[in-house]
Amino acid sequence: MSGHNKWSSIKYKKGAADAKRGKLFTRITKEIIVAAREGGGDPSTNNALRSAIQNAKSNNMPSANIERAIKRGTGDIEGVNYEEYIYEGYGHNGVAIIVEVLTDNKNRTVAEVRHTFSKYGGNMAESGSVLWNFEQKGLIEIKKNDLDEDEMMMTALDAGAEDVEVEDNTFNIYTTTADFHKVMKNLEDAGFEIEKSSLTRIPKTTINADDFAEKLMKLIDQLEDLDDTQNVYANYEISDEVMERLIQD
Repeated sequence: MSGHNKWSSIKYKKGAADAKRGKLFTRITKEIIVAAREGGGDPSTNNALRSAIQNAKSNNMPSANIERAIKRGTGDIEGVNYEEYIYEGYGHNGVAIIVEVLTDNKNRTVAEVRHTFSKYGGNMAESGSVLWNFEQKGLIEIKKNDLDEDEMMMTALDAGAEDVEVEDNTFNIYTTTADFHKVMKNLEDAGFEIEKSSLTRIPKTTINADDFAEKLMKLIDQLEDLDDTQNVYANYEISDEVMERLIQD
């Protein structure tokens, strides 16, 4: 959780593991449904679906849930129709925030997002006012285990990656969006087991949030906890010392 890591979009972890797990399964289910709806139910020809299934399996989502979500996406069984939207806003001290959602009711969701921003010290912004400050990247995660860091770095770069970072016991491999699936396939062909893969947003510039970290984290937590939220990105940095204190509290 390094505040000075140029690639990091820091996640603040807290409590209620079972509830968080339930929300995670809901978000992954929506991701699978949309991927299957837009690209078909065969993960060998649908890269987005393959990534969603990888994420589901890495989080121990039951196979029956995965299959049911695919069938809902392809229309084999009846289900809710979800649409993707991006909302932009500002947190404390001008921190830029992006909220990605999947929803079956846009009016309800935008009202909830706007209310959350307002209640916890932020405000909604016009479309495009925040998005420009983030670059979309591919992110591929591989468990470190006994893999050599230098060897992994060279292998990933040879496969077409832009950068590699080590976080805890994971290699985080970053790519351009255009090369995302090509790099993923190259790594799989080289024998690496991909733990998780997704598109992410990396801030071009960041704001140090040490002095208002608790308030900012409260806002981001509440946005992440909304039922329709898939991802939240923000252009802030928090030092290790302040982050440790927040986690302990």
